Amino acid sequence: MNLSKDYTSQTITLKPDYEGEVIAVLTASNFNTGNRKSILYIHGYIDYFFHPHLGEFFNTNQIDFYALDLRKYGRALLPHQHPNYCKNIEEYFEEVSLAILQIKSKSDAVYLLAHSTGGLTASCYMNSGKERHLVDGLILNSPFFDFNQTTLEKYISQFVAKMASKISIYAKINGVLTPAYAQSIHKDYFGEWDFNLDWKPIKGFPTYFKWVLAITQAQQSLKHSNIQVPVLVMHSSGSIKTSKFSKQALSNDIVLNIEDIKRVGKTLGHHVTLLEIEHAQHDIFLSAKPVRERALNKMMTWLTNN
Repeated sequence: MNLSKDYTSQTITLKPDYEGEVIAVLTASNFNTGNRKSILYIHGYIDYFFHPHLGEFFNTNQIDFYALDLRKYGRALLPHQHPNYCKNIEEYFEEVSLAILQIKSKSDAVYLLAHSTGGLTASCYMNSGKERHLVDGLILNSPFFDFNQTTLEKYISQFVAKMASKISIYAKINGVLTPAYAQSIHKDYFGEWDFNLDWKPIKGFPTYFKWVLAITQAQQSLKHSNIQVPVLVMHSSGSIKTSKFSKQALSNDIVLNIEDIKRVGKTLGHHVTLLEIEHAQHDIFLSAKPVRERALNKMMTWLTNN
């Protein structure tokens, strides 16, 4: 499938926030038919929807496919906004709720499929989101359940974030995320994927300290998680920390620690399945073709049974 020809995007106008006008963008496959299961895809941090092969896979398996660009990300990023900024992860609940309501009106069942920070957002939503009762299952692709830092590093970073964000709500730091991951997936470097470098820069966006605090608060809230629907938590078979690209980046999660994903993932609810995907990258569905096809087929098996 082709992203420009086979998908249609719809702007969702949201309530203005502390920066002014706010929108989200809901993208739908043109091969959706309605009256069957639907997937709503939610992207990660410094990310947006550019995965047409996902929609193709689901449509081929008789499932409708939608993807949401959250406020201040990708297609929904407006000129006056700070990219990817939030004060509280619940800010995203408005567009998630509106998307779920729209999709549910055409579908037999709705499943959330969320990657990385989107996985954190979706997990929090399934605990307290307004329309969570309309969702039939949750699929998490390398969810961001903890910072990939030592206990001391986390303490220091959170202390600095609290102090800095008191001085300015837009206090930020550059260069926190290594470019190695974006290099490992972009076609101009070591990957096979093409994406908009204005929306997903190789060097990333600045990291706002207020965002760090919002993520930390969301992660801590999952200590009391009680998700009622079946949950599939997918993760790589390995993770490494690296500041520069190496071949290991093509077969490991170099963004998160898979032990954190497993530790928190199994506590999300009463119907959790952990699924290890051998040699997967951080975004499992951007991994090498044999790896992602194996992951897609295993996910489909879970979907069929849930």
